[in-house]
Amino acid sequence: MTVPWLPPVGASSVFRKTVTESDVGLFAGITGDFAPQHVDDEYMRSRPQGRRIAHGVLTLGLTSTAAARLCDAHGVTAVSYGYDRVRFLRPVYLGETVTVDYVVERVDEAARKAFAAMTATAQDGERCLVGTHVLYCYPPEGAA
Repeated sequence: MTVPWLPPVGASSVFRKTVTESDVGLFAGITGDFAPQHVDDEYMRSRPQGRRIAHGVLTLGLTSTAAARLCDAHGVTAVSYGYDRVRFLRPVYLGETVTVDYVVERVDEAARKAFAAMTATAQDGERCLVGTHVLYCYPPEGAA
């Protein structure tokens, strides 16, 4: 039985964004994370990456947009219930375009939860983030 206010298994969305200098600067300001790997060009020239990298949580945040788009497309009202097994596989460099693929793999109707695989891939085709996102879905007003 399909519950109309839960996203169906197999539902998916894609979100693509180029991570900019502004994104990283604003994120650092919001979070207070001014670690040199994010904000100091000279420091990073002497490190193995050779250049600045975006905050991992900024990359994870891009998955939230994919989730919101999926919910919107399916008329689902949901909040994030958490993330499981998130792994940062490689850094995201400033100026790189990241594509997030978000796919509902499982739905627990009794718990009102949807479990989605999320994969962020850089423009060179390398995966930079993987994990599972858990959504808690709200039924419409008056529904059981």
